[in-house]
Amino acid sequence: MHAANILPIIREAQKAGASTLRQIADALNARGIPTARGGQWYAQSVAKILERA
Repeated sequence: MHAANILPIIREAQKAGASTLRQIADALNARGIPTARGGQWYAQSVAKILERA
């Protein structure tokens, strides 16, 4: 499942100082990690992943 693969990366970004959903989305985009549909990350898409976690 995609959410399970992304969650450790989100946690890593949070440890590195990303405190807002927007900062986490920026970190995922900066790493070139696509969403499940291959798009860009936004604060809302990060929120949905965290809701499922």
